[in-house]
Amino acid sequence: MIFDAAATPLAGEKSRGTNLLGVRAYNERLVLSLVRRFGHLPKAEIARMTSLSAQTASVIVRSLEADGLLLRMEPNRGRVGQPSVPLKLNPDGAYSVGLHIGRRTAHLMLMDFVGSVRDQIRCSYAYPDVSEILTFTAKGLNELTDKLSGAQKQRIAGLGVAVPFELWNWCSEVGAPDAALEAWRNCNLQTDLETLSGLPVSISNDATSACGAELTFGKGREYEDFLYFFIGYFAGGGIVLNGALYPGRQGNAGALGSMPVLVRNRKTAVLEKRQLIHSASLHSLEQRLIAANIDPVAFFKSQAWDSLGPILDDWLEEASDALAQAIVASVSVLDFNRVIIDGGFPAEIRHRLVASVREKASASDLQGLSPFEIDEGSIGATARAMGAASLPFFSRFLLDQNVLFKGDA
Repeated sequence: MIFDAAATPLAGEKSRGTNLLGVRAYNERLVLSLVRRFGHLPKAEIARMTSLSAQTASVIVRSLEADGLLLRMEPNRGRVGQPSVPLKLNPDGAYSVGLHIGRRTAHLMLMDFVGSVRDQIRCSYAYPDVSEILTFTAKGLNELTDKLSGAQKQRIAGLGVAVPFELWNWCSEVGAPDAALEAWRNCNLQTDLETLSGLPVSISNDATSACGAELTFGKGREYEDFLYFFIGYFAGGGIVLNGALYPGRQGNAGALGSMPVLVRNRKTAVLEKRQLIHSASLHSLEQRLIAANIDPVAFFKSQAWDSLGPILDDWLEEASDALAQAIVASVSVLDFNRVIIDGGFPAEIRHRLVASVREKASASDLQGLSPFEIDEGSIGATARAMGAASLPFFSRFLLDQNVLFKGDA
């Protein structure tokens, strides 16, 4: 089954619907970005914050209302003069689809313009296969959009994808045949997905997407700077500075899984130098499951974490110790005052992990370092797909997060 690209105007229809989903002018993006950030704003406040004239702000607001991207709220009464009318984003003004491709699972999500998840589909597998992922995506797109009206389908802005970069380099860890992962090196994922869906496709690293979701939709909105860890099949993360994702000169900033840490060998009790990905990761938990004759694919599908007992305790101990080392090292470089930890596991597991990391970090030698807080992430396993789904919105409607206005309404 192939997604019916002809059903959406993004496949070539020249209509007002296509125009409203086109790339917005800078000032329109600025207005939409401010309203998204603050939830609702009246026209006068929009004009003040953007330094646009009142007339220009009114023209832009009327255009965005006509295109169905902004909605008027109830007037604010009780003040002297004419009551102001706050404006908010229209949840049905646009939609996007987010796809997370993991090493054991895939996740497809339909999101509306305010970041609410309208529907989602998941699948599990022993290893990621290119053809199976494309088939899952095609069927999933049909299933997710089948409930939308024709007018709503015209408002699908695009498909965002969160995927581990260079999947083919992890054959031994993933346990896949060499040919299956080599197929990822030889495919053009963006072109294949655009052909399949008829939608514009944006691709980002999976951990970076999770960090973007925390910054855009989670408690990360409250902080100007923070260090972010996402514990998936491997550990990864992101860096937020001045309210924006910091990619680094070569786009590899926040590759926290490569951080060296000291880990005690469970058999010899000798301290060994490893990368963080080999301790604070679901891959290391998977190795414990295999050693205990537990099928990891069946476990991660069932999410029966409470049944693991000592296996889980042992993993949490090693993962939290490695994370505490990585956090202290990172804080010594960039002076973060906030660290956020999330992952692809239930909230109660995240709570236990973060509590243990706090304890171990506080017991570390922190001489010369400024105080910092360690918080739980607020999104969880869906963060990577949510971050992916936000990409088309930034591409078409909003200002890039690196230049997004930051200030007080």
